[in-house]
Amino acid sequence: MRFVRTIAGMLALAVGVAVLVAGAGLGIAARHTDADGGFSARFEPVRTPARAVVVTDVDAMLRADLPIVRTGQARLRLTARDAGGPAFLGLAPTDQVRRWLADVPHSTVRRVAVTRGPLPVGLDPATAGVADAVPLGQPFWVRQGVGSLEWSPAEFADRSLSLVVMRPDGAAGLDLEMRGEVRSGWFPGVVWALLAGGTLLVVLAAALLLRPSRPREVVFVVEPDQVPVLAGRLGVSSLSGLGRQPVPPPLPRRQLVAVGAPPAEE
Repeated sequence: MRFVRTIAGMLALAVGVAVLVAGAGLGIAARHTDADGGFSARFEPVRTPARAVVVTDVDAMLRADLPIVRTGQARLRLTARDAGGPAFLGLAPTDQVRRWLADVPHSTVRRVAVTRGPLPVGLDPATAGVADAVPLGQPFWVRQGVGSLEWSPAEFADRSLSLVVMRPDGAAGLDLEMRGEVRSGWFPGVVWALLAGGTLLVVLAAALLLRPSRPREVVFVVEPDQVPVLAGRLGVSSLSGLGRQPVPPPLPRRQLVAVGAPPAEE
């Protein structure tokens, strides 16, 4: 029982410390939110001679680089501006975007690194093509906007949607300044839940590990005819004498002996 309690206490302590560290990390991150409770970041400038910049699978990129955005009621907002004014942003099924831009020069975003400061954007070279493409009025967009685009990633989780950024008139040559913002109403609640849960687990672990153990009691069950044998093995005359303190032998009686005799009378 003591062994089981020790193992359970060590597991509770390990999990509790990990939960506390996660809660503390999210608490530190929460101190960097904007006034409305969102996280915002600026992207590095995106420059390409192509007509469009495409994120092939938005959900796959979020799953790899920012999975927390795909849960709950989190909302993602992107703003984009070109040198000539606000840029067009649109979400559409990947297969339809691929067919639409098959002959249109476009650059594909390989990855967006989530780091401190401006977020680096890995961009593949522009594809060859001579066709024109005007995004406004296309029927396949599931979300679209000029200057900004906002949506809930959880709404389109596990769907293959592409993000397209280009000029509203489809002109070539892009010099984009982009910014992203994430808002999540459940973020403070998760922080407090992690801190409270971690504290409870650590307290439980301390109670299990520091609880004093009871002294063990050994009970012998023997047959009646084996009692003399067991008593002999234990060095007692009978089992009823177990636990008694041995009685010391009586001291010998002392006798007074005259040391010197008085002188004899003449």
